[in-house]
Amino acid sequence: MSGLELVGITKRFGTVTAVDGITLSVADGTFVCLLGPSGCGKTTLLRMIAGLEDPTAGDIRLQDERLNDTPAHQRNLGMVFQSLALFPHMSVGHNIEFPLKLRKVPAEKRKARALELLDLLRLPRDYYDKRISQCSGGERQRVALARALAFDPEILFFDEPLSALDYRLRKTLEKELKDLHHRTGKTFVYITHSLEEAMVMSDRIAIMKDGRFEQIAVADEIYSRPYSRFVAEFMGEVNLFNVTAAQGSLSGQGLTVGPEVKQTDLPEGEKGLLMVRPEYVRFGGDGDSFDYTVSGRLLEEYALGSRIQYEIEVAGGQIITVEKLREDRATAKIGTEVTLGFDAANTHLIVEH
Repeated sequence: MSGLELVGITKRFGTVTAVDGITLSVADGTFVCLLGPSGCGKTTLLRMIAGLEDPTAGDIRLQDERLNDTPAHQRNLGMVFQSLALFPHMSVGHNIEFPLKLRKVPAEKRKARALELLDLLRLPRDYYDKRISQCSGGERQRVALARALAFDPEILFFDEPLSALDYRLRKTLEKELKDLHHRTGKTFVYITHSLEEAMVMSDRIAIMKDGRFEQIAVADEIYSRPYSRFVAEFMGEVNLFNVTAAQGSLSGQGLTVGPEVKQTDLPEGEKGLLMVRPEYVRFGGDGDSFDYTVSGRLLEEYALGSRIQYEIEVAGGQIITVEKLREDRATAKIGTEVTLGFDAANTHLIVEH
């Protein structure tokens, strides 16, 4: 289905280009996360789609209809803001009904819709008369969601709505949002700078940098096969080795490459980045065989709940990260020399652009 289409969207503030020629298709019923560091342009892009900012250039289309000149209140889009923007002097029910009141929906129908949404968001119906000031952080999030859904929008937009919550509540609401997406069948466009949020909830992730999309793909592809160094590093802990194509294989400082390793992605003599995630790097022992090995000194270990993370300094002062499950804790001591290994199947070669 047509869904949302952005074609060449640009936004300039004087001499500053906040969004630079963005093109994106969001099919109906999908959950897309816009992920990127602060200042990359993701909130500005959302505000243009919602009608809160005018694009300098480009087209915004919903179901093949151009929205550029359509006022925000006439776009069938729901918004959940970081601040939630709930009215503290109103009850839960009246907050949910507010968009319907603006559309002059009769009071009886407004209340019926509010109660229906309380059921959908798994809040008790007697919360209809509860004051917002009496609600917990998680309950307020649910009220904000109910309000955004009140007039049955085609798309729901979220601008970092979970960023101010504690870790446990955030994890709970991530799962609830994904469940809500499945139950409603709505299109969700979600802005975040959190890798975990994006990977838990979304069907596709669009990584933004300097007002442009660096890569758009499903979470597993972006994590395993990033397009660039920026994407690789933004998508969590990563080890990157500078390598050069040599005689059908790769060579890199301090990196020993097994004779069976072949590569065809780089022309002879060209440079690239060999990527391996920390969970695929292992400590070597007598008799162990790897496609790639590197030696260094164990600097530190960190307990991360169910996992242990290790830092190893290798040739040239590069720090390599290794992660193991707690029950597989390494026996090597801090300050000792260790050998690390990993296999070609768990690597990805990034051709620098």
